[in-house]
Amino acid sequence: MNSPTSQPTPHSESAPGAAHARITRINGPIVEAVGLRGAQMFEVVEVGPRRLIGELIRAVDDVGTVQVYENTSGLRPGQPVYPTGRLLSVDLGPGLMGNIYDGIQRPLREIAESAGAFIPRGEKLPALNKSRQWRFTPSIKEGEKVQAGQIIGTLPETPLIEHRVLVPPDCSGTVRKIVAPGDYTIEQEICVVQTPAGDRSLKLVQEWASRMTRPYREREMVTTPLISGLRVIDMFFPIAKGGTAMIPGGFGTGKTMTQHSLAKWCDADIIIYIGCGERGNEMTDVLTSFPELVDPKSGHPLMERTVMIANTSNMPVAAREVSIYTGITLAEYYRDMGYAVGVMADSTSRWAEALRELSGRLEEMPAEEGYPAYLGTRLAQFYERAGSVVTLCGRRGSVSIIGAVSPMGGDFSEPVTQHTRRFVRCFWALDTDLAYSRHYPAINWLTSYSEYVDDVTHWWEGVAADWRALRAKAIDTLQQEDRLQEIVKLVGPDVLPDSQRLILLIAEILRDGFLQQSAFDEVDMFCDPHKQVRLLKIIIDFLERGNHLIERGVTLVQIRALPCIQQMIRAKSTIPNSKPEELDALENLVRGQLDALEKGLK
Repeated sequence: MNSPTSQPTPHSESAPGAAHARITRINGPIVEAVGLRGAQMFEVVEVGPRRLIGELIRAVDDVGTVQVYENTSGLRPGQPVYPTGRLLSVDLGPGLMGNIYDGIQRPLREIAESAGAFIPRGEKLPALNKSRQWRFTPSIKEGEKVQAGQIIGTLPETPLIEHRVLVPPDCSGTVRKIVAPGDYTIEQEICVVQTPAGDRSLKLVQEWASRMTRPYREREMVTTPLISGLRVIDMFFPIAKGGTAMIPGGFGTGKTMTQHSLAKWCDADIIIYIGCGERGNEMTDVLTSFPELVDPKSGHPLMERTVMIANTSNMPVAAREVSIYTGITLAEYYRDMGYAVGVMADSTSRWAEALRELSGRLEEMPAEEGYPAYLGTRLAQFYERAGSVVTLCGRRGSVSIIGAVSPMGGDFSEPVTQHTRRFVRCFWALDTDLAYSRHYPAINWLTSYSEYVDDVTHWWEGVAADWRALRAKAIDTLQQEDRLQEIVKLVGPDVLPDSQRLILLIAEILRDGFLQQSAFDEVDMFCDPHKQVRLLKIIIDFLERGNHLIERGVTLVQIRALPCIQQMIRAKSTIPNSKPEELDALENLVRGQLDALEKGLK
């Protein structure tokens, strides 16, 4: 079992209002200060008269280097620096769902209401509403023994999410006091646990250092797919619950739209959306559209099961670097309650660029393309926090991470793409040519891959026993088509035998009738697993019957003239998920028309 690391305790130099350290040097968001002897690595410090939030990232004797998460304009040498004695932490409790935060968990809605469109420097509004009362129902009694991670009570955070109040990971003992069911604020004491170190007071809110992985009992093998409703993903390149995936692609290939579709339709209980370094207008689009989206499974607003971290490219670069840790810590907190959580990070390339800028200001030795030598390590630390786990109290939860990567010029050989590829098991490569031809999702079926196929096969075989064979046949057909297209470009399709021209026809049906999917079509925007399998089976059966007919003397011209081909292509948007009988009718229609061709040979 992973063991939790204790939180730092305030030291003698951190008395409230006292400043023993002074700024000596300022380089953008990097500030050097003298007088920080006794401060801990990654301790939060407040810089200057406005007490800007920063984090100690280097210490030599009493000289410390501070990474400031706000605009440092106006700071000057000699101004005070205030250590706080605590690590950069995230507030965890009811009220997270539906909220929008910046990279250091400041609530953007509340800041907009009190200060307008721009965040005032030094702003320190609480992440959670301290005056709101929550209807708490305890699930333990006085005298019971509780262990780390155990649920001591529940409350309705939103109509979609039951918030399960947990014993902190570093606490266990006997319940000496538990409140009666009622309404409580996050700062009121709800439980007292008698521990070997003394009584521990528990509230609805707890803190956790964002760079520290939350502990769990054991990690499980992933066996259940994260159903996205996107056929190219679910059938060809599946991701498991607790898995990791990357979506690399150049400008305009649809990374953000693909993540929006995943956030809306995937069967995760909770979505954490991290807008990391994206353009302001694009992030504004997300912030305005997401609250209006309706959860298709419940009919409630999607925000009732979503938390958003917004850190745009024009916000302080240092906060961009920490935003993904804030998001993943929130995900682990809900995982510990037993939920399946999906984390959408858009985009890790902008996060890596923040690392590069900060590394340059720290005068560290650059590695490939100027990125720091520890780029791969930081990416690994982020992606390894995904997984399907048994929590400390024995529940099962998962965190799935899907990170968008924005390589300059669509060059997949650049460092962020290559390093990320080492740590993820799904590679959904977006193709510029597909995007420009309006084929969405523009996931290239020749260069993409998934290493979760073996893990989720058993689940898919519960939907269709021949799932793996159908998938393999479809991919093989598309690969054959790619090779045949090289010949077609040189000498034209007429030189090919009918059996090979049939491959080209089936590949066209697969592309237009299966792989292409519209996010704006009410029927086609989500395709459930049963419909996915049935559509693919009808196409593959058509291929096999077509080959048989060509061997018996039927021409491709006759096959191509069958009316059922257009009906197969249109079925994705004409047959709803709720009407499998219409798929039966389509299957019978295809068989009937092929049977008629075969009878004509006799």
